[in-house]
Amino acid sequence: MNIRGLINTNLEYFTSNTIYCTKEKMAQVPKVRLQGGLEICRLLNGMWQVSGGHGSIDPQKAVKAMGAYVDAGLTTFDMADIYGPAEKIFGTFNSQLKSAVPAPAVQALTKWVPYPSPMEINRGVVEEAIQKSMDRMQVERLDCLQFHWWNYRDERYLDALGHLSDLQQEGIIRELALTNFDTQRLEEIVSRGIRISSNQVQYSLIDRRPAAKMEKFCLAHDIQMLTYGTLGGGLLSERYLGCREPKSLEELNTDSLSKYKKMVDIWGGWELFQELLSTLDVVARRRGCSIANVATKYVLDQPAVGGVIVGCRLGVAEHIQDNLRSCSVSLAPEDLQDINSVLDRSQDLLLAIGDCGDEYRK
Repeated sequence: MNIRGLINTNLEYFTSNTIYCTKEKMAQVPKVRLQGGLEICRLLNGMWQVSGGHGSIDPQKAVKAMGAYVDAGLTTFDMADIYGPAEKIFGTFNSQLKSAVPAPAVQALTKWVPYPSPMEINRGVVEEAIQKSMDRMQVERLDCLQFHWWNYRDERYLDALGHLSDLQQEGIIRELALTNFDTQRLEEIVSRGIRISSNQVQYSLIDRRPAAKMEKFCLAHDIQMLTYGTLGGGLLSERYLGCREPKSLEELNTDSLSKYKKMVDIWGGWELFQELLSTLDVVARRRGCSIANVATKYVLDQPAVGGVIVGCRLGVAEHIQDNLRSCSVSLAPEDLQDINSVLDRSQDLLLAIGDCGDEYRK
């Protein structure tokens, strides 16, 4: 069933006289299989933008917009318990899908981000957190649970992961994964026999820290890196090519823009960033695509990268066709040489910030 025809503005079901997207359309989006067998799109729909820091979102419009992504073959959604109404929005959408015949396969990745850290970490606390997510998402088990922990000095993250691993063995969680864990802690967790499918980390042309240490370990242990910040909240686009440096809150008016502009400042500053955008524009014109496509494909082509999470302002601004174009872009050696000639003059963020996720712990 065409999902855009499934949900009307009143969120009621249409009759099933339309056809869901063809296999040919679905084939446009490459897939990757995680350790537990879950197959996800290599382009994931990120739902951080519904959390409130990117402007207001109409939940009904957001639900309706999700259908367009699924219809285009972009069937994997990434969310978290702390992303405002994200899990509830997905739950409403998921309840609509159940009436489709055949029901389309949609993958839902969520996160447990305990904040503040619970006074106790026991089986009951972990089960309660997971059940809340399942209730909001209207699912009977979680496709993928990505765990985040704020303070490494509090080593109870190992206890939490032990309970999550038990829930995985019991079939409540299919894929157990991490979010923003560094290489040292990832090695520690895996050495305890806990099977980790993926680690969600910041990775972009600006932030290439995952290539320094984590990549090698992930490749050796069949762990996929799912990357965010790959488009710098929109900074890596034609919109900012040739623009003066944005500094005010009015200009940096979303959580993403504010966050990734700080990364640009540490990386090398606005002047060097403009050189990068100019180079990316040359490459994009050469390949008949957009700057965002080049930035996305550069990261997708890196070893151990399973997928790139592209933020979706559901019901506000959709970039589905441009996102899809990233899958078909091929970067030639001359393209990479041009891009790397700029990147080589930037700061080493591993030295400036630390390993993946360290920006959240300093």
